[in-house]
Amino acid sequence: MKEGSKYQPLLEFLRGSDQNELTLSFTEIEILIKDILPNSAKSNRAWWSNRSKGALQASAWIEAGYSVADVDFDKQCVTFRKFTTSEQVQLVDGKVVWNNKSIKALRLQMGLTQAEFATQLGVRQATVSEWENGIYEPTRSKSKHLELVAQMVGFTHQEES
Repeated sequence: MKEGSKYQPLLEFLRGSDQNELTLSFTEIEILIKDILPNSAKSNRAWWSNRSKGALQASAWIEAGYSVADVDFDKQCVTFRKFTTSEQVQLVDGKVVWNNKSIKALRLQMGLTQAEFATQLGVRQATVSEWENGIYEPTRSKSKHLELVAQMVGFTHQEES
């Protein structure tokens, strides 16, 4: 997200939160961003989509490590939930093992379709599908690329106990 973006304060607020789930009223969000939310945010579920492509507002919560879990238009509030990938991600020597579950977890955290994710990685959509279905695993160079992308988007994972 570009510095000075309208939704930058929301990003910073969410980044600073240690809560796994957080509900904010539309008014609280407006106070944070020092602006009024568009009418579509108050009536259209698609505005709260977790797909970041072209949506500055979605970039704010996705970059902060959250997704929208629920929107309640009657109560005028939205619930953000931290991405949890600990069940899907296997670590070896502190590094992610890029298998079907971890690749899909990264893609979902980024809020991308397989085609959008493929474009980001410079591979075919079919390649992402094959990875996610366990048909093939990424090469060593693609695994390193996945690790860099994961670091850039704040892909969070925990050691399995």
